[in-house]
Amino acid sequence: MRRNCRPRALFAAIPLGALLSAGAASAAPVLVSGPSPFASCTIGGPGTVFVNAEVEPWVAINPANPSNVIGAWQQDRWSNGGAHGLVAGYSFDGGHTWAQTNLPFSACAGGLGYERASDPWVSIGPDGTAYSVSISFNQSNNDNSVAAAVSKDGGQTWGNLSVIIADNEPSLQFFNDKESVTANPVKAGVAYAVWDRLELPNGNPYANLHTAAYRGPTMFSKTVDGGATWSAPVEIVKVPSRQQTIGNQIVVDPRSGTLYDFFNLITPPFSVTANKVAFIKSTDDGATWTKPQIIADLRTVGVTDPNTGEPLRTGDIIPEPAIDSATGQLYVVWQDSRFNGGNYDEVALSTSTDGGNTWSAPIRVNTPTGRAAFNPSVRVNSASTVAVTYYDLRNLAAGNTTTLPTDYWQKTSTDDGASFGNEIHLAGSFDMKLAPYAEGYFVGDYAGLDAHGTSFLPFFIQTVSPSDPTDVFASP
Repeated sequence: MRRNCRPRALFAAIPLGALLSAGAASAAPVLVSGPSPFASCTIGGPGTVFVNAEVEPWVAINPANPSNVIGAWQQDRWSNGGAHGLVAGYSFDGGHTWAQTNLPFSACAGGLGYERASDPWVSIGPDGTAYSVSISFNQSNNDNSVAAAVSKDGGQTWGNLSVIIADNEPSLQFFNDKESVTANPVKAGVAYAVWDRLELPNGNPYANLHTAAYRGPTMFSKTVDGGATWSAPVEIVKVPSRQQTIGNQIVVDPRSGTLYDFFNLITPPFSVTANKVAFIKSTDDGATWTKPQIIADLRTVGVTDPNTGEPLRTGDIIPEPAIDSATGQLYVVWQDSRFNGGNYDEVALSTSTDGGNTWSAPIRVNTPTGRAAFNPSVRVNSASTVAVTYYDLRNLAAGNTTTLPTDYWQKTSTDDGASFGNEIHLAGSFDMKLAPYAEGYFVGDYAGLDAHGTSFLPFFIQTVSPSDPTDVFASP
């Protein structure tokens, strides 16, 4: 459907005391990203590039060395899709200090020859092998691919650069989108990549936007040799014309080896109920898969500035899953307007205790404020505590049309997702109107969150200043 694709003078419209009345404050977030390594790169037009703008972060804690954390993000976001390249941040003190290196997925990064890269993802196996993937593509033509790279030294260097699939010209029909990678938590050297492969219409420059003959199946590939090679991609969700998946993401039950792939299944009629939170599962390490099972409608209406009507581009069609590795209980969160009569998005959660056979009715996770909440992430720690992080607009005053105060929050559940409390204020208020404008003010279709032991590590974007629109931050 679309290509996704330094604390300085942070905006502070609300005094700290007012924030504390709504929830406990965390320690100040840690700056992760630095100046753009691609600032002088001129590859990738046409479009507007937001130099020094980092968006769409993801993060993974190394199970073989929990002091080692690796994150990835888009660097220098373009207004019409993707970025100059992807960058990896790495830490060896649990996320308190960071360094960064380029991921080899674009021409600006000195890697693959594609003009742009998008959809950063990283996952780390039980032996400490880190896997990163990218959508790499050209704006000047329809060349596009899913690529992977591997790090054996905690994210400092990346090798085994592999193109898992490429749909380059003269082919004009396919566009690969919204990939993710998941390392098997108990099998060293094994990891799984999933994505949707759009057949017309798609984001390529020659697409016929009026055709009714498009579809978007889910593709799957895996490595069993630590990323040295990847299997030939296969369709694991087959869809008819005018249906597609997006946001595919695998979680693994370490007790049984069962793989669960969660995604949004988009079906006509194209109304508020067109999006469906769905999943498939495999009990033979990805050789065969069940048919899609729908969990709930994903009733997003998108996010706008309630004072101006200006759009925010959010993860409104991207569900985010998690699994309790001790019990196998499954969780999924998404943006949904069902709790307020369809007026604005909030954060919904559903859970399953029987391997996905049945699911709880969706509940609202975010604190209700009369304003939108968006871009939720979810993880479960070793004590079976569930954490959900998200942005919201609660601190926007009526009549304020010049700034868009935005805050980042975490809530937790200690009763297996039945209820959420213990609200923590992670960051903000910061002005979302400083963010890159890419179909709306944009900090990413997702944000990072991981867990180790009883701790959680949020990994997210804040806006900063006109010359340095956004940065990546962590809350260790």
